[in-house]
Amino acid sequence: MPSLFDLSGKRVLVTGASGGIGGAIARGLHGAGAQVVLSGTRTDLLNVLSDELGDGAHVLTAALGVEGAEEKLIKESIDALGSVDILVNNAGITRDMLSMRLSDKDWEEVLDINLSSVFRLCRATVPVMMKNRWGRIINITSIVGITGNAGQANYAASKAGMIGMTKSIAQEVAPRGITANCIAPGFIATAMTEDLSNLIKEKLLGAIPARRLGKPDDIAGAAIYLASEESAYLTGQTLHINGGMAMV
Repeated sequence: MPSLFDLSGKRVLVTGASGGIGGAIARGLHGAGAQVVLSGTRTDLLNVLSDELGDGAHVLTAALGVEGAEEKLIKESIDALGSVDILVNNAGITRDMLSMRLSDKDWEEVLDINLSSVFRLCRATVPVMMKNRWGRIINITSIVGITGNAGQANYAASKAGMIGMTKSIAQEVAPRGITANCIAPGFIATAMTEDLSNLIKEKLLGAIPARRLGKPDDIAGAAIYLASEESAYLTGQTLHINGGMAMV
C-alpha cells in the first residue's frame, strides 16, 4: 500500500521559490517525491535551493508580468519535466501605501503580478492537466484577502480576487480530475517579518491565539496535502493557516 501524500512521479512548478514560503513548499513537495521546477527572479537563491535538493530540481528564472512570460514559463517547465501535474502560484509583490496616496502604477503592478499573472499561468497549464485528466492548482493567497489591511488595498484586492478566481476555475476543471484550492497564510516568520519592529511583533502575537508566528513549513504541509491524491475531493476551498488569528 502506498504511503500517504506520496508524490512520486509528479511534476511541479513552484513560482516565487526563492522566498521563505516558496522555498519551504518546494522542499516539501520534492521531499514527498516530486520533481520540481523552481521559478523566481533571484537566480542565485534558486540555484542554492536547487543544489540543496539535488536530483529532480530545476531552475527557471521568470519575470512574471512581462508579456508572454507566463506562457514561456509553462512551456519551459514542460520541456524540463515532461509535463506539469501540480502548479503552485506563490510569487507575489507588495507596494504598500494608504489608499488615498496609492498611485495607479502601484495598484496595477500588484494586481498584475499577484492576480493577472496567476490567471495566465493557470490558463496555460489547465489544457495540459485536462489532457492528463489529473492536476492540482494551489494558489497562495493571504489572510489579508479576507480581513483587509490598512495600507494594503492593492495587495488585499489581489489576494481576494485570487480566491474568487480559484473557485471559478475549480468548477470548470473538476470533471477532469483537477482540483484548484488556495492556502491563506497568516503572519509567517520569513525575511519579510524579520524587518518588523518588536512593538509590531508583540502586537501581532497578541492577536494570534497560538501566540507565535507561523513557520514556512506550516504552509508547506498544507501544500503537500493539496498536491496529493488524498485531497482529490477537496476543491474550490481556502485553507486558512494563521494560528487562529482569523477563524473564517
